[in-house]
Amino acid sequence: MISDAFDTALLQQWVGNTESADARVDARQAAALAATLDRAFPFAPGASLPPLWHWIYFWSAAPQSELGPDGHPQRGGFLPPVPLPRRMWAGGRLAFPAPLTIDVAATRTSRVQSVTAKTGASGNLAFVTVAHEIAQGGTTCVTEEHDIVYRAFPQAGSAAPAPKSAPGDAAWTRTITPDPVLLFRYSALTFNGHRIHYDRSYVTEVEGYPGLIVHGPLIATLLADLLQRNMPEARMSAFSFRAVGALFDTEPFIVCGRPDPGGRTVQLWAQNMRGELAMQAAATLSDN
Repeated sequence: MISDAFDTALLQQWVGNTESADARVDARQAAALAATLDRAFPFAPGASLPPLWHWIYFWSAAPQSELGPDGHPQRGGFLPPVPLPRRMWAGGRLAFPAPLTIDVAATRTSRVQSVTAKTGASGNLAFVTVAHEIAQGGTTCVTEEHDIVYRAFPQAGSAAPAPKSAPGDAAWTRTITPDPVLLFRYSALTFNGHRIHYDRSYVTEVEGYPGLIVHGPLIATLLADLLQRNMPEARMSAFSFRAVGALFDTEPFIVCGRPDPGGRTVQLWAQNMRGELAMQAAATLSDN
């Protein structure tokens, strides 16, 4: 049953809302992300942008006076005014019909696809799904469904959800140390003012988390990067991911992968140092 705290009729008015943004797939920004990920890529004009790196473009540059207390733009513009304080990436589904090309202009068209609200064991929740399409020169290069979850602050004395165990059959692993510098650099590259990623007093004292939170899209990018490190000739045609639990800067975490039999799909996941699952993902590889 949906809580009375939600004006569902009001939120539904945002379904179908659209916006567009233009950006040049700038080689300098791509090189900055490569440095952040400890990679060395030659980003000459005409080179292809690696999958998921499009998140460093198409900024939403809201004026400082229009930011909310969490550092995000105030709600009620493109996204609906969900009356819940915590906001996180919940997951997404992406397809890559054509590569994005470095130093070529691109347009992203976005549409609010759905808004749902419910009351669960952890309290009130709202889910917003936004559909994006990125094109260069009239050719669609990326399609994406982006899921955002909003939730209430935890109630005093409430028990945290039981963690899920990560798979134990990884073929590839890489340990990541999510120090504040890494989180700051990714926030800067994506022009993300969300304070949970860099403001320790805010994230611990206001939102009640134990440390700075690792960005969901950064974890997903590290998973895709793990695949590229181990299968450098592979071309990804689709990628899906779902956040299961949060990762914090208080300890390292591990990104893991395992090709499925046949080699057309790859299972990917991120886990903390206790083997608890934080993100699940799957990649589909192209024949060419």
